[in-house]
Amino acid sequence: MLGLAALARLSEAPPPPSSKPRARPTPPLHAEDWLALAMNAASAEERRRLARRGLAQRAPLDRTTQAMLLRQVYLGSFELGQLRRAYTAAEQAIDTGVMPDVMHADAARAATALGWGDRAVEHLRTAARSSPASRRAFHFWTLGSTLLLLGRAAEAEGALERAVRWGSTDKPLYRAHATLARLAAGEAVRDARRVYNRLAEAPCGHGYGRYVLGMLALHLGEVEVAREHLTAFLARTRASRRAMQLALAGEVREAERGLGRARGLN
Repeated sequence: MLGLAALARLSEAPPPPSSKPRARPTPPLHAEDWLALAMNAASAEERRRLARRGLAQRAPLDRTTQAMLLRQVYLGSFELGQLRRAYTAAEQAIDTGVMPDVMHADAARAATALGWGDRAVEHLRTAARSSPASRRAFHFWTLGSTLLLLGRAAEAEGALERAVRWGSTDKPLYRAHATLARLAAGEAVRDARRVYNRLAEAPCGHGYGRYVLGMLALHLGEVEVAREHLTAFLARTRASRRAMQLALAGEVREAERGLGRARGLN
């Protein structure tokens, strides 16, 4: 039998090592890790929260990572309808000097949704000037469509004609939109039917193209066709994410007016 002294020593002995492997400490996340998490976030709120965590890192951020994190803040805020915060984030991203055309286009989208038409136009002009050739047509098209919604048809026509010159696969859409601007400016357009047919046959005639086709069909007197296109455009937009609905609010108003005109023409 063990004596009392031996029992005491056993009770003081350290416990035997565990057979389970010791968990390794989780390494700290860097700004690039937070960016990857934000880009794959399941919700707008989560996207913005994760991007802000990345921006809050103590280590210095390189400009590209900072710009991309700010863009995630912008996207999350815009999706949530917090437009002033979205605009502020876009302006901060512009200040980084990274992808200036994309950041100016983001700022223009928020400015348009806020009703700041002139400011949106300035951002879009800068986007078109600073963009690579591959994105220039898109920026001129966005500029032209914004000007047209603002009632500045002559300026819109010029921007949309530039989109046609720089465009490739979406050229039928840009040309049809330029035709709408010419009609809105009071010009006589002899080839409107041909322009309409080319867009209707092109892949870019779907989606946003249904709006342009519907408005052009109204000018051509095709009331039922116009109603079909505009109804489809409105249904698609209203079923889309909130960010898309905000971005296309001006076109939705015009499509609704167009449907009202179509009912009046019956």
